[in-house]
Amino acid sequence: MVLPKFLEMNGRKYANRQAFIENGRRVTYEEADRMVNALAYQFLMHDLSFNDKVMILMPNCIDWAVCYLAIQRIGAVAVAVNVKLKKDELDYIIADSEAKGIIFDDELFHEIHDLIEKYPKKVWLSSGKTSPAVFTLHDWIRSGSRRAIDLPLHDDDEASILYTSGTTGKPKGVLFTHRSILTAATTMALETAMNPESRLLHMMPLSHSAPLNLMLACGLLVGAAHIFSSQFTPQDLVTLVENERITHFFGAPVAYLLTAKLPDITSRDLSSVQYWIYGGAPLSREEVLYIRKQLHTNRFMGVYGLTEAGPNGMVLTPDEHPEKAGSIGRRAAHFCEMALLDEEGRPVVDGDIGEIALKSGSMMKGYYKDPEVSQKTFKKGWLLTGDLAKRDSDGYYWMVGRKKDVIINGGVNVYPKEVEDVLLSHPIVADVAVIGVPHPDWGETVKAFVVLAVEEPKAETILRSYVFERLAEYKCPRLYEFVTALPRNANGKVLKQQLREMSNGS
Repeated sequence: MVLPKFLEMNGRKYANRQAFIENGRRVTYEEADRMVNALAYQFLMHDLSFNDKVMILMPNCIDWAVCYLAIQRIGAVAVAVNVKLKKDELDYIIADSEAKGIIFDDELFHEIHDLIEKYPKKVWLSSGKTSPAVFTLHDWIRSGSRRAIDLPLHDDDEASILYTSGTTGKPKGVLFTHRSILTAATTMALETAMNPESRLLHMMPLSHSAPLNLMLACGLLVGAAHIFSSQFTPQDLVTLVENERITHFFGAPVAYLLTAKLPDITSRDLSSVQYWIYGGAPLSREEVLYIRKQLHTNRFMGVYGLTEAGPNGMVLTPDEHPEKAGSIGRRAAHFCEMALLDEEGRPVVDGDIGEIALKSGSMMKGYYKDPEVSQKTFKKGWLLTGDLAKRDSDGYYWMVGRKKDVIINGGVNVYPKEVEDVLLSHPIVADVAVIGVPHPDWGETVKAFVVLAVEEPKAETILRSYVFERLAEYKCPRLYEFVTALPRNANGKVLKQQLREMSNGS
């Protein structure tokens, strides 16, 4: 089966149960299925069909879920994109994904109106009325046919593309089949006892693999209720948990650390939550004990994985946190195998550092239009993560670093090469290197070491503005250090470890 089929089935089984909730708006499973069907019909009427790529550029909302499912109902491929990306980044993804349709939130019109003019033959659809060249989403849903659409879709058909930046600086499209998504969703249902009584809060962007494949897809699979929030704030989190009696929440560690600091947090009723799930970075034992105390809970679950794996990978259960918080667990999640390999692909012994490798039915089909890089990512059926870890005597795995210098800022990956390329494109910059430095709340923050080509007293102000116009905010350096030269080895490679040592000493 495919995910839209589960919605159709749940529309009959749980017709009057709440499916989607947003700012007081409540949609039942039967209503959700009708909305998806009506929009899917309009897609077909406007020449969007099987295997066409359709981009979703909206914050978390009911419309997001309806669009995602309607795209897949006609056998098209949903391209989920972060709303924080800027025009040039979106332009690249539109071209690379070969998106035939783009659905966007009307508040983002200022960012993409030039792209509408650049790609006039594409189908543009907005959540509100924005331009004569753009169709209106709600008009399509209201006027779409209620006749059931029943296309012959298969598990191995392509279903979605999620873009993740690569070390080359260019985003890569991670291509999933329906089988991949349903495997990841089923994994989460088993690990967190998700069922039709569950109530899921979606505050992390659905353009990321864990919120989408582990939470939204899983909840649709079992017929749970989905509560959407367009953004995360600590106050909104606790208010929604109280008012909607949330049972499952996934967030980056920073979401929990910030929430734990609310002045009134110890008096809030968060007792409905069965699983506080986090991923993207580990929480230390001290942080876990602090958050558990503040939130009055012992229901923390850590998940380790990466987009290319579904995500799927390792799990640290609530019972393991008191002793092993900070590790990524000692067993792979359901439907997944994990190995720690050396450079030759052989398992390492306890205490030695190796690269984490994963094998699961939830893994990507490959990088879109990039078979060469896809092939390098797999080795004898194992997905090589680039993450380095070691195993202790109790069998628990601990991350020690990354082969690639990825910066994890609030649970979101930032790739230095992409930031460096933007900085180097400014005429006052002669050389640059970007690293991640520790941050008490966000895990890591972005720092740029810059060699100027010309003397410029306002260099930092100029570069901050320049980068902000070209990259999503979470990728922009928060710290700048101006140096006369970057440390390099004999081959010309920047010695980033020396830069990290310089930062630690400052």
